[in-house]
Order: sequence, then structure tokens, then C-alpha cells
Amino acid sequence: MEYNYEYFKKSADYILSKIDYKLDVAMILGSSLGTLADEIENPVVIDYEEIPNFLISTVESHAGKLILGQLHGKNVVCMSGRFHYYEGYDFEQLVIPIRVFKLLGVETVILTNAAGAVNTSYRPGDIMIIKDQIKLMGASPVRGPNLKEFGPRFFDVSNMYDRDLRDIAKKCAERIGLDIKEGIYYFCPGPQFETPAEIRAIRILGGDAVGMSTVTEAITAAHCGMRVLGLSLITNMAAGVLDQPVTAEEVGETGRKSSDTFKRLLKEILREI
Repeated sequence: MEYNYEYFKKSADYILSKIDYKLDVAMILGSSLGTLADEIENPVVIDYEEIPNFLISTVESHAGKLILGQLHGKNVVCMSGRFHYYEGYDFEQLVIPIRVFKLLGVETVILTNAAGAVNTSYRPGDIMIIKDQIKLMGASPVRGPNLKEFGPRFFDVSNMYDRDLRDIAKKCAERIGLDIKEGIYYFCPGPQFETPAEIRAIRILGGDAVGMSTVTEAITAAHCGMRVLGLSLITNMAAGVLDQPVTAEEVGETGRKSSDTFKRLLKEILREI
């Protein structure tokens, strides 16, 4: 498959045919965070299967829908459900959503995920602003022929998670009385959870939270010159921190319990950006 400019434009043109307004913000909702999409006003809902050249989410907890509309004063496009390497997609395929957002005219992307706490001072239910990331395995999503319409061959990622957006998120958290964290997100490919030995290594390398998503989207957005805010909902303590197994049920349950707090924070952030 040749991922040329026209490939992505076909997806974007289909989505743009459904709306008559400029989009301000794109959001990708992680595991158990999809209920935020229910608050979008005047929603235009598109199944991923309907969008030409788009991918299909295979994870049961991900709705697999693109929702456009208004949320807290902003015109938004929201992915309820994302795509992961562990589903069988190549890293190069995972550029698709962000590049489509770029062609929709979006300049700011909010990435959310469920993550395990590597930092032992974190607790389930905490929210972590992603300051930076560590990805030591697999190809870059922008590997291959460079498409200059999206960005340059070589590009800086030292402020990939935009400093100004992080400051806004911290101020918004303070306003609602939320003790928010800020740390490093470590990418693991999944779908198995990490081993206790891997978690100890991740802690030594500087990771504060670990998950199976987000990093390819952030890299692609950086290539496209888009501003990124990353937020991790800490749903569990990582393997070996507690003397108990890590389960998908625990991740989902914590996500449901913490969704209201997460939505309050996002509401404040959207008002400010």
C-alpha cells in the first residue's frame, strides 16, 4: 500500500463533507474514557468502517466511532477508540488518524490513555500530564518516503508534548482542586501486560507510567507541526508494584470510576485553549 497524500485526503474529504464548520481540536479517547464523547453537542457520528482508507478498531472497549460537534465552546473531532500496534497494524499505518486530522484543519490534538503506574508515588485514579515519552522498540510511524505536505524529513521532538498546553492543564487542574501528576510515558507494544522485571527496568530508565498507545500519534503530530497535550489516567499499579496480577477488568473499573474527574479536567482545558 502506498500512503501518498491522496490516500489521506480521500479520508479527510469524506469527513469534511459531513460538516460545515472549522474544527478547533482533535481528541483521541483511550480505554474506558469514551464516555466523554456522549457530551458532544450536535454530534455527527461516523463509524470508522464508513471512512475511506481509515483503520478499524478491534478492541472491545473502544467504540470505533468518529464524532464531530461542539464540546465546551470548541468545534471538536473525537475518536472514540484508537488503533494499536498489538492489533496487527504496522507502525507506518498508525499515522493515518493524525494525518487525516491535519487535513481537516486541526492544529491541536489531545491524546488520552489508560496507563499503569511505574512511579510508586502514583495511585489508581491519578491523572498524569505527559511531559515526554520513551519508545525504544519498533519503527517510527513516519518511516519511509517523506510526504512534504505533512512535514520535513527530519524534525525536532524536544517539545512534542507542548509546554504551553501542559501549563494550561496544570492551571486547570489546580482550579478544580485536582492533584495532578506530570511524568514520562513509556511505550510497550502489548497486548500482554509488562513483566515485573520489565517494570523495574522502565523505572530505572525514567518511566513514570506505561501503556500501549499514544506515542505513534504524538510523533506523527510533531511531524505535522501540531500541538499535542497528552493525559494518562492511571488505572492500576504496574506489574510487581503490588503482589497481585494486572487485569483488564481493573483497568476498566478504574476508568469508569475516574471518568467524571477526567471529564471535568478536559472541560476546563477546552475552555482555555
